[in-house]
Amino acid sequence: MSLTRQQEKILATVESLREDILDLTMDLVKQPSTVEHQAGAVAVMAAHLEALGYPPVRIPVDKQKLAAHPGYAPVPFSYAGSDNLVAVRPADGKDGRSALFNGHLDVVSATPEAAWSRDPYEPVISDGWLYGRGSGDMKSGVAAMTYAVKSIDIAGFGLNAPVTIETVVDEECCGNGALSCLLAGYDADAVLIPEPFGPTLNTAQVGVLWFKIQVKGLPVHVLSAPAGTNAIEKSFPLIQALRKVEEQLNTENIPAKYRDIPHPLNLNVGIFSAGDWPSTVPAQAEIHCRLSYFPGTSFTEIAARIAAVIAQAAAEDDWLREFPPTVSFYGFRSDGHIASVQQPALQTLGNCHRALRGEFPQEYISTCTTDLRAFHHFGRSQNTCFGPIARSIHGVDESVNIDSVIHTAKVYALFLAQWCRLSE
Repeated sequence: MSLTRQQEKILATVESLREDILDLTMDLVKQPSTVEHQAGAVAVMAAHLEALGYPPVRIPVDKQKLAAHPGYAPVPFSYAGSDNLVAVRPADGKDGRSALFNGHLDVVSATPEAAWSRDPYEPVISDGWLYGRGSGDMKSGVAAMTYAVKSIDIAGFGLNAPVTIETVVDEECCGNGALSCLLAGYDADAVLIPEPFGPTLNTAQVGVLWFKIQVKGLPVHVLSAPAGTNAIEKSFPLIQALRKVEEQLNTENIPAKYRDIPHPLNLNVGIFSAGDWPSTVPAQAEIHCRLSYFPGTSFTEIAARIAAVIAQAAAEDDWLREFPPTVSFYGFRSDGHIASVQQPALQTLGNCHRALRGEFPQEYISTCTTDLRAFHHFGRSQNTCFGPIARSIHGVDESVNIDSVIHTAKVYALFLAQWCRLSE
């Protein structure tokens, strides 16, 4: 499509805000906002929204209020000082459709920091890339969506529907932040999330669950090790049993959208802790895992299957049969979903990208989960992820392509102009 005078002005405005977008990204990257340490990033974002003229409302995560909701994920973490932030730009007219931008402020650990080429929390720009933990996942996206909204105001236009800027906590472990905002009444006709999957339209994502297995052993001095039972070694057959489940899930009831993806479902043994002394046979072990599953399967089904597989593996071992391991589920319990790319919001967003790049974006079929889960299963919106290009998210030397961040902001701004409708 050819650009109108108003659209060209909006794009020029976004370009003029390039340094502001990068400044906000870097201010957020400087905050090591891992689980239970997100208050600093929340404070930075709150001050920035206030300065832009979008005073935010704090939405706490209230575990007691969420407990009865099917989307709630029990977690052992504290939310003290780590609130969600919601700022609503009110409508200037009445004939548009509402929009909500959602982005998470939490990041995963940068451990081991010694493996990084630089301090992960001191952002650095080099060769068109911005480096730092959270630069891609997803603090640059938060900056892009924020300034996409601001560009409309700076360009001198109004919007005929409200727009919500929402930044949330704990996306990386459960999604309770986005769910809290949704249950507080914040929803829209379209929800866009700038996850760093590039300029694509996310139409499918897998289900994800977390669980832990506790294994008992019999501690003795190593001088008589055969008289004891090593909890670490008793964990091995349980992990092998889970690997068989992973293999089976990848061959069962594969949705059409996932048939061309090699090994779309993954088990990750993410934490293993055991023992307390090199010369003592370990008395206990704890295994924390993440497993994904296809859309159309429920958390309840997969949880029951995991529990049954662990029980069966234990039944085949004399010690584990007498002292069975325990399985408990916490964090992610997020079912997957598949959506149509033909939805009007996705078509509008895709056409905005095409106006700048000359082609409609490809669909992105995700093998992970995002906060789309809350909006798809419990909200009313049409929704997708569309964001910057990033490298090594959750890894060492994470970085984001700066031009792709600005492109995301431009596409989002054009989307607002069409979806919400400009008023002058």
